[in-house]
Amino acid sequence: MHNKLTPHPDLPIDLPTAERLHAAVAHYGENVVVDNSIALLRGKNAGKDFLMYAGGRHALGILDGAPALYWPELWGARAFLHIWSESAAPYIVVGLNNESWRVREMCAKVVLLRNLQTVPKLVRLTTDETPRVRAAALHALAAQGTPENFDTIAVRLRDPDKEVRRAAQQARDAISKRLGLPKE
Repeated sequence: MHNKLTPHPDLPIDLPTAERLHAAVAHYGENVVVDNSIALLRGKNAGKDFLMYAGGRHALGILDGAPALYWPELWGARAFLHIWSESAAPYIVVGLNNESWRVREMCAKVVLLRNLQTVPKLVRLTTDETPRVRAAALHALAAQGTPENFDTIAVRLRDPDKEVRRAAQQARDAISKRLGLPKE
C-alpha cells in the first residue's frame, strides 16, 4: 500500500519559488497569498495546498509526516522576497527573533530587500550565534546603518567566520559610500 501524498497535478511544486508564488497569486489573489505567508511565518496552518505553493516539493515531506521543524516559517518569510505587502513588515521584524537561525537569516534578507528600518534589531543580530545570520544582518545594516554603527561593524571585522568578516567590510564601505564619507 502506498501512503505518500499525491499532489493535485495543477500545483506547480517543481517550479522555482518565485514562479510558484506568482502562480499562487494568480490562483488565490495577492491578499490571500500575503495572509497565508504571514500565517506560515507565525507558525500557523495555511492549508496543504498553500504549503506546497510556498515550499514546493519539499512540503510533501511535511505533509507525509516528516517533522515540520522551522520549514513552514522559513517558507513564509521567503515568500516576502517575491511578494510584498506592508502588512507583512511587523511579522518580518518579529521573525528576526525566531528560534530558528534559518528564519532569522531569511527575515534579515527580507529586511534588506524591503528596506525595513530596524537598525537596533540588526545591530543585535550581528552578535547572533550563527555566522549566516550575522552576515545577513551586516548586509542589511549596510543599507540603513550610520557611522554610529561603525563600532558594531568593527567588532565583526575580527569575526571567526570569513564570510562575516567580508560582510562587515562591505557594510562599512557601503555606509561610507552611501553617506559620502572617506574610506577608512
